[in-house]
Amino acid sequence: MIIKRFLLENFRNYVCAAFELSPNTNVIYGENAQGKTNLLEAIYYLASGKSFRNSKDRELIRHGSDHAVINADMETPDLEYSLQAELFTGKRRKFIVNGVDVKTAGEISGRLRAVLFSPEDLYLVRDGAAARRKFMDAVFSQLRPNYAQLLAKYNRLHEHKTRILRDWKEKPALLEALPTFNLQIAEVGALLIGYRARFLDKITICASQIHKEISGNREVLSFRYKTVSTIDDPFESPERLRDKILLHMKTHREAELAAGSALSGPHKDDLEIYIDGQPAKSYASQGQTRTAALSLKMAERELFRIDSGVNPVLLLDDVLSELDERRRDYVLNRISDGQVIITLCNGSQQEFCSGRSFEIVSGSIKSQTDAGIGNVE
Repeated sequence: MIIKRFLLENFRNYVCAAFELSPNTNVIYGENAQGKTNLLEAIYYLASGKSFRNSKDRELIRHGSDHAVINADMETPDLEYSLQAELFTGKRRKFIVNGVDVKTAGEISGRLRAVLFSPEDLYLVRDGAAARRKFMDAVFSQLRPNYAQLLAKYNRLHEHKTRILRDWKEKPALLEALPTFNLQIAEVGALLIGYRARFLDKITICASQIHKEISGNREVLSFRYKTVSTIDDPFESPERLRDKILLHMKTHREAELAAGSALSGPHKDDLEIYIDGQPAKSYASQGQTRTAALSLKMAERELFRIDSGVNPVLLLDDVLSELDERRRDYVLNRISDGQVIITLCNGSQQEFCSGRSFEIVSGSIKSQTDAGIGNVE
């Protein structure tokens, strides 16, 4: 899977820019705050339907404009197609596939698969559970559009329940709706837990093997999926998982009413990470936590490749500068196949002797260079 051409109009600080991308390595370089990461954000938005910066759509539109356009011409071994997202300040966004409007972002899911590796990912091990849930959700939403739809539904139900728990003291009648929301949350939550268990089983096997390669077989990386405490086997049927979530809700009802927040459900899940049997969050060194995070991100790319038969587009956001030489060399050796888009600061682009380079200045392409050819006008 490769992006042949990528167009931005009024996105962040880009007025209009067209990138003719190499099917191999593409280096995006320039000084800080010129728009390098904005390009990766736009690609990721087209792949996932949202920004990895947690920005609202209106924040993605260039100041002074009322709309933005993201467009990609794609190619796989079997076909060519175009994807487009149009963002507006006063109305809902629009997605287009091959010139035809589609109703939801879910309908373009999987047509552009992208794996993002940013400096923040290196803290995946040490961060709180929310960061690891975000990692899980980002991976599974691209792999399975149904997961993304279930997650959106669960989040809406959770938001409604939270409002009930927050406001019931002033409006006691709200509690009458609580059993209905609990049942719906348990039903959808059971499906999410099933998805997470199955895919975590696959990705953690890949990550453990990659970690062995990076560490030279000196360490063992392992994982534990932590979900609702009444569930001891997340691979059980959705009906049994639902009943166990409802049991947890029943035993925690008074605690939820007192806290004014929902305490039962997969919104509290975590992916616990261990190195040689010890919790990495508490005992691992900085080098060990970075190796574990790197293993997870490279496993994400491998899982995408296994699932679809083609490599996803790999987006590296100035992450190589955060790695030591051994880990950096490992990444560069592993990404020799497939399309890669790397952002770098000025001066380090000369390290790459293949592919294509773009110098970005104030949201514009100042120069473009093909390896071995020189500047391309």
